[in-house]
Amino acid sequence: MVIEGSLPVSPEVFGALLFALSAVIAYFCGCFNGAVIVSKYILRDDVRTHGSGNAGLTNFYRTFGGPLTLAVILTDVLKMIAAVEIGVLLVGNMPPVLLMKYWAGTFCLLGHMFPCMFGFKGGKGILSGGTLCLLIDWRIALVAWGGFLLLAVLTKYVSLGSCWAAFSFPITSWVIYQDMYILIVAIFNSALVLWMHRANIKRLLTGTENKFHLHKKQE
Repeated sequence: MVIEGSLPVSPEVFGALLFALSAVIAYFCGCFNGAVIVSKYILRDDVRTHGSGNAGLTNFYRTFGGPLTLAVILTDVLKMIAAVEIGVLLVGNMPPVLLMKYWAGTFCLLGHMFPCMFGFKGGKGILSGGTLCLLIDWRIALVAWGGFLLLAVLTKYVSLGSCWAAFSFPITSWVIYQDMYILIVAIFNSALVLWMHRANIKRLLTGTENKFHLHKKQE
């Protein structure tokens, strides 16, 4: 394959360059953390100085509540859509389009969790990760979201539902696609989310995890 106006490159090298480019773009899409942007630049009160110190939707809602929670949701959903769609556009109709969704989505999560513009201190990736499930396959989303909602409603532990969603992601991905490359990226994705929830997992095991309640503004 020849890129117009450049030296000829092999399809493998060209494909690797596209995946590298998509990784960079997806990471910077992920860096637009809704909870940090809204709290720091609109409310003038960084969400990371409250509650769990996490820059995620749950901590934002517990701390601030209100209609601006919707702005956080939209930011974290739309950035994942943008990251994945840009990746898909880069590969066009090439065979690895499905793998690209996993790839771009995972790097978007990395940006969300470790945003370079906010001191590498971001969120845990559940909302954006849930969006990725919807963008990949409704069956994966059904298992992840269904288990999340069921556990969160029955136990009031959002973190428990989040861990289920992360744990189920590579399993359902393998059952549906049985592709080793997809499985590897899905496992890495899952491991990232579970690692970000390691403190929650410890509290769940010791019975000290906070339960979710409708918003009551913190003093």
